[in-house]
Amino acid sequence: MTTIEAAQADITSLQVDAIVNAANEHLQHGGGVAAAISRAAGPSLQNESDEWVRANGPLEPGVAAITTAGEMPARVVVHVAGPRYGENEDDEGLLRVAVGTALEAAAGQGARTVALPAISAGIFGYPLKDACRIIADTAIRWADAHPEELDRIILVGYDERAAGEFRLALQ
Repeated sequence: MTTIEAAQADITSLQVDAIVNAANEHLQHGGGVAAAISRAAGPSLQNESDEWVRANGPLEPGVAAITTAGEMPARVVVHVAGPRYGENEDDEGLLRVAVGTALEAAAGQGARTVALPAISAGIFGYPLKDACRIIADTAIRWADAHPEELDRIILVGYDERAAGEFRLALQ
C-alpha cells in the first residue's frame, strides 16, 4: 500500500529514491523547479539531460527521461514535460499523462519513495489549485492500480500555498 502525503519542502533536499522534475521538452533546466533541481544536482544533471536529448530528441508527453541526481540525496531524477496551460486542447489529460509517466518511470528504476512537485503550475501557467487537484487524483489512482510498486509519494509544494493545495486535494 502506497502512502501519499503533501509537504512544504525543498524537493532537492528530500531523502527519497526519486525526484520528479517538471521539465521542458528540451531538458534545459533554466527556470522554476527544474532550475532548483539543476543547481542542487550540479553540472552532471544538465550534461546527462543534454545527452538524453541528443540521443532521443525532445521529451514528448508520455515519455520520461531519467538522469542521476548528482549531489542531491535522491538516487535519480525523473524528468517529464507537463503541458503549457492553454496551449493544448487537453491540458488535464496531458498533466495526468505526465504524472502517471513519472510514477511509472520511478517505479521502473526501483524507487520506493518519490517526491513530485506541482508539475506545470509554475512557469507553464497551470492554475495551482487545478494542477494540485489533478496531480493528487492521478497519484491516488496510480497507487491504487499499482499497490505494491511504491511505498511513499510525497506531493511537494515549494511554499505553503502549494503544499496547502496538495493537502486539500488529498482530503
